[in-house]
Amino acid sequence: MIDKTSTSLYDAIKKIGDGSTVMIGGFGTAGQPAELINALIEHGAKELTVVNNNAGNGDHGLAALLKAGQVKKIICSFPRQSDSYEFDKLYFAKKIELELVPQGNLAARIQAAGAGLGAIYTPTGYGTLLAEGKECKQINGKGYVLEYPIYADFSLIKAHKGDRWGNLIYRKSARNFGPIMATAAKCTIAQVDEVVPLGELDPEWIVTPGIFIKHVVAI
Repeated sequence: MIDKTSTSLYDAIKKIGDGSTVMIGGFGTAGQPAELINALIEHGAKELTVVNNNAGNGDHGLAALLKAGQVKKIICSFPRQSDSYEFDKLYFAKKIELELVPQGNLAARIQAAGAGLGAIYTPTGYGTLLAEGKECKQINGKGYVLEYPIYADFSLIKAHKGDRWGNLIYRKSARNFGPIMATAAKCTIAQVDEVVPLGELDPEWIVTPGIFIKHVVAI
């Protein structure tokens, strides 16, 4: 019998080791798997590379992970905002590495990993500092930059409901990066508000099929 539910947050994240690349879903705090992040902080894995849309808010969730000193590099599209002070402190102290990726490119590179593509050409960043050192090409008279997929060892995402097979549905804007990050990692762990009986989720509503999910934990 296939049953991907985990009995605890720790059981779900305990295989995340030092040096892992971890994708974390969310657009700011919307859809951020805060409980999984807290479990990761308690677990203590260090030297992590984190892929996220931004670089944390306030002093909770992703920001708390940064504050704990467990992240050596962050790949994101929007690192600075009014309450990104934990990232700011680390960055200006040269204690964290930043790879800045335009938001559309970030999504496209994650999608490329999930689709098994070798690389993609994108017009975003062409002719700017972000294209320096990268292969550029003219296609139909328009400039493009070659970008490579972003893969992860683990993805931590948040969904609304899931079943024991790992099928997931999301709630409104909390959907954001979760579905594509689920496809781009070797192991995707999903926290959900509720685990429902198999067959209760309408197949037309399922966004992430269970084939992409290794662990489901109810919060």
